[in-house]
Amino acid sequence: MQFKGRADDLRLLDGQLKAVMDGTGSARGRAVIMAGRRRVGKSRLAQEFCDRSGLPYVLFQATRARNPEGERADFVASVASSPFAGADLVAGLSATDWNQALRTAAIAAADDSPSLLVIDEVPWLVEQDREFEGALQTIWDRHLSAKPVLLVLVGSDLSVMEALQSHDRPFFGRATKMTVRPLDPAAVQEITELSAAEAIDAQLITGGFPELVQSWGAGRSRIEFLRETLTSPLSPLLVAGELSLLGEFPESSRSRLVLEAIGTGERTYSAIAAQSGGTGALPAGTLTPILNTLQTTRIVATDLPLSTKSDTKNKRYRIADSYLRFWLACLERAIPLVERGRGDLASTRIERTWTSWRGRAVEPLIRESLQRLLPDDRWPHVEAVGGWWNRQNNPEIDLIGADRDPVAGSIEFAGSIKWLEDRPFDRHDYDELTRGLLAVPGTAFDTPLVAVSRSGTAPDLPLAMCWGPEDILAAWQ
Repeated sequence: MQFKGRADDLRLLDGQLKAVMDGTGSARGRAVIMAGRRRVGKSRLAQEFCDRSGLPYVLFQATRARNPEGERADFVASVASSPFAGADLVAGLSATDWNQALRTAAIAAADDSPSLLVIDEVPWLVEQDREFEGALQTIWDRHLSAKPVLLVLVGSDLSVMEALQSHDRPFFGRATKMTVRPLDPAAVQEITELSAAEAIDAQLITGGFPELVQSWGAGRSRIEFLRETLTSPLSPLLVAGELSLLGEFPESSRSRLVLEAIGTGERTYSAIAAQSGGTGALPAGTLTPILNTLQTTRIVATDLPLSTKSDTKNKRYRIADSYLRFWLACLERAIPLVERGRGDLASTRIERTWTSWRGRAVEPLIRESLQRLLPDDRWPHVEAVGGWWNRQNNPEIDLIGADRDPVAGSIEFAGSIKWLEDRPFDRHDYDELTRGLLAVPGTAFDTPLVAVSRSGTAPDLPLAMCWGPEDILAAWQ
């Protein structure tokens, strides 16, 4: 399968490798911590990078819950069977601890030519053996960093990968960190060969996860893709969400209930507590730690209203990954229908709610896209793009462009998002925006008004700017 959509990530890795080859660092070797959520394509990226480099490499992948002795033996065997210059020197060796196992890589790596050492699923090694981190630091400092080696540590548990760089952990300060994210809308369009508007739909449904984007195929409409996908309970679109959740949250766990409440549309703390608590609201002592953990692991994101007035208690919660959001809202309920051969009913149900679901789901993507486009010549002072709402969500302003966040010094524009296929942004939408404008702290009668619309705007509306699907996609190109 052709590898697409990772040009920026490959460029980052190439830059680190070039520093090793040029010897420009304080040490000959360099280390990179590559973190990212499961199924985002980290292992595939690492393999592609190794293959493209043309250099000797070892790519070792840990196995979850395996005994440390077997893991160390496999690591040494991987080094011994690799194209490293001194691989034959470690053939037949055994290792009683990770110091000895990692030392074999240092022995086998060449002194005068670059090589790559990739260790995948590092969190599992940390989980298996508490001595792994200390051994990694020792061997890196004493041996590996003295050779032209690029060490890449890969992992999906974001909290563990971030902890590797904590000041109280052995490997602190020794690695550059990169985060592998899902494919962006431009990469999704490249793979699916869809129009800008349709590619954004594909982005919202697949979340940019490579396996799901590849399963879309070239040129298929959203309706065609969903109808075909929902004929099989084993389709990647249905299976990936359940696997992702089961790997971290058992079906009976409180965290799973909280996720499902947020995924089905609850955004406020009180509504989430009520929805996930069963017969009564989930107590704050239970809900608050769960929400904190979900935010730390980047599964749940929070938004605050953006204006010149601080409002830190008026949070709104959402599922950060649009695919998981789509799965929780639309696909989880569809699985029983698909299993009994009624994918047609599931498809009809999704289509019935699609417009309203997409209207809310596209907002974070649009704000992030505008954040990438701005500032520009028209809006030279816009450094932050968000939204604004009061506790009653009346009014709710989709777009606020400001000089900074979380508390703005000045509001540069206010705007509305209308992502409809059959209607442009019209006079009714404009009037609704103007009625809510002055409720936002920091706005005035002459605050410029903008719109983001899938279908353009009605004529003669006094908008300062209107962005369309092509503009949103251009932010990622």
